[in-house]
Amino acid sequence: MLEIIKNEWRFLVRSRIFLSISIAFILILLLAVFLGNYQTQKQEQTHQNAKEHVRQQWVSIDDMNPHSAAHFGTYVFKPSNLLSSLDEGVSSVTGNVLRVEGHVQNEIIHSEASQMQAVSRFGKLKPSLLLQYMVPLLLIFLAFNTVSKEKESGRLKLLVLQGAKPLQIILSKTLSVWFYGLLLLTFTLVLYTILNFQSFTYEIFTRTILFFLSYCFYYFIISGLTVFFSARWQNATLALTSMLGVWIIWTLFLPNMLMSSAEKWHSLPSRNEFQSAMKEDRSKGMDGHNPADKRGFALKEKVLQEYGVDSLSQLPINFDGMRMQADEEYGNSVWDKHFGNNRDVLQKQKQSFQLGGIINPFISLKNTSMGFMASDNLHHQEFLLQVENYRRVFIKMLNDKQTYGGSKTGNWGWKEDNAFFKSVPDFNYKPTQISVVLSNYMLDIGLLFLWSVLVIVLIVFGTKKIQIV
Repeated sequence: MLEIIKNEWRFLVRSRIFLSISIAFILILLLAVFLGNYQTQKQEQTHQNAKEHVRQQWVSIDDMNPHSAAHFGTYVFKPSNLLSSLDEGVSSVTGNVLRVEGHVQNEIIHSEASQMQAVSRFGKLKPSLLLQYMVPLLLIFLAFNTVSKEKESGRLKLLVLQGAKPLQIILSKTLSVWFYGLLLLTFTLVLYTILNFQSFTYEIFTRTILFFLSYCFYYFIISGLTVFFSARWQNATLALTSMLGVWIIWTLFLPNMLMSSAEKWHSLPSRNEFQSAMKEDRSKGMDGHNPADKRGFALKEKVLQEYGVDSLSQLPINFDGMRMQADEEYGNSVWDKHFGNNRDVLQKQKQSFQLGGIINPFISLKNTSMGFMASDNLHHQEFLLQVENYRRVFIKMLNDKQTYGGSKTGNWGWKEDNAFFKSVPDFNYKPTQISVVLSNYMLDIGLLFLWSVLVIVLIVFGTKKIQIV
């Protein structure tokens, strides 16, 4: 087998067309990595500048009422992800700016795609586009006549007469093509590592290795299936047509069909339905700005009884701040209910879509590629959840200062000094650990592995029916 692989590579290296195409494609691939990495670093710098600017605005607040500061609010910016320079996933369409303020849980805005004049079907020229679509095509065109050509020239019969078994020949051809795909993948990751060496951590290294393994499996599936068709069919054109048909179905048709089906099976409420339901449930709670609200009145009686006084003016605290915090906590429960339901639906959609990997390994590759590069919806939802948790801490600190800071009920002119606002912590995003990500994509990894085993089984048993001449 080793000699056959060496001969295959000698033939490829001697081909000027192959070398020209390979060099050109490697340069394009490396350019895509460089530009993607440059853009990611530029976005990170922009994010850092915006974050520092907004934080400086907050810590520069002069004397102000804490609740007025809650309405003044702040902004949280979704941090750029170093890994997304390889696969940006959903990052370009999910938004990256979120306003944090009292009484309201805002939606994330300013997605990159919304600011582009035109968005192509495949998106920007990113390494993932080349690795997922173009490299498999190259492997198909490289492998479709590997065995057919040997049949037509009579060399296959000669190899068998010299002692080579058909199975060894086909596996050698498969590995030769597969190694070419791994070479392109390795070039990509080596340049990525060099460009980001100073920022590399164990977490990033682990994710990169898992990213590499996912593509290894997929390239083997493409290479093995194409070589099998080349051996199975007498006509090289038929082998090429068959594999191109499989590639088109896997990459263009099935993903869209399966995602549309998953969205129908587990449907999310429309924006209007969602907002109406939130507004209706929110109206059932306390109104923090309306002293005459029945729920607010009940809270007032409870607090007066706890402190053993007859009127709000006798309270040692500011009841306005307490009523505001009660309003926030009810709003939090509404948010947990509706957004929690949305997250459950999205999780069911994801699981249904993952099952599509049973008939389409490209789906499993897409899932693992985005997941390991931290650019999938799982990471986006985790960011939104962390921002909401921060918003609750942020607003509670302001309401507690209003309540227990020394002011009296109804004294909206009371102000807190700058030192307090400096003490309010800034948002600190904690990246999702790879162990959590891995548990969510074990199914995809398992399906890629099973597809690789299936291709091997197909080659082993399929070679028995291959005609030598």
